[in-house]
Amino acid sequence: MAIKKNRNSCDLKSCFLCQHCLPEWNPAIAAHRTNLEVKKGEVIFTEGDPVNGIFFVHNGVVKVHKQWDDEKELILRFATAGDVVGHRGLGKDTVYPISATALSPSLLCFIDLSFFDASLRTNYDFIHALLHFFASELQDSEKRMRNLAHMQVKGRVVQALLTLRDTFGATPDGTIAFNLSRQDLASFTGTTYETVFRIMNELVREELVALNGKDIRLLDPERLRLIDPNINLPVMDPDRVRP
Repeated sequence: MAIKKNRNSCDLKSCFLCQHCLPEWNPAIAAHRTNLEVKKGEVIFTEGDPVNGIFFVHNGVVKVHKQWDDEKELILRFATAGDVVGHRGLGKDTVYPISATALSPSLLCFIDLSFFDASLRTNYDFIHALLHFFASELQDSEKRMRNLAHMQVKGRVVQALLTLRDTFGATPDGTIAFNLSRQDLASFTGTTYETVFRIMNELVREELVALNGKDIRLLDPERLRLIDPNINLPVMDPDRVRP
């Protein structure tokens, strides 16, 4: 991994590990962590790599993805500040079953497996929070698989747009606060670039979405939801409204 190390950037307050461990555990975290500065487009780990530890996102955006076939990938989720990456490698297998790539300049905190295990044994609130995180991610994954199997492609694109708004936040006029490429949007919906391009143009003609370069503005989320009965309309946290 040719990622730049920086041991002095984490505030020991923001990431998932620091938030849920005992304050008395912070000196141990500070001694064992490795902060990594990751450039946009840089691969953090690749499917099949040996599992050496867990990553916690301090800031930035990371996509977690899996090879779909020889030429396609499926994006499983996006990790933002405070999230965990690499936990899917935990278990009896010793390799990551997925890949992780930075979609923006990001700062990560890396914890090796031995210290991660020690943190689990020492911090019960961390175990409790991690169990809830695993359960929530499993539910989201099951919904994604159901959508891929049962929803029409247009519904999947709309669901993806609503999920992106919920994940990254939006400006007061409804513009999603992160510019995701059309190719990554296609990978997140399990379809092709050409199909996403066509459907986005349809949504523009229907006055449900407005495009300005890479910016995507959702004009009427309630009407978007009506495109498919299986669409779930997330209730966006008011704190995610960007000025």
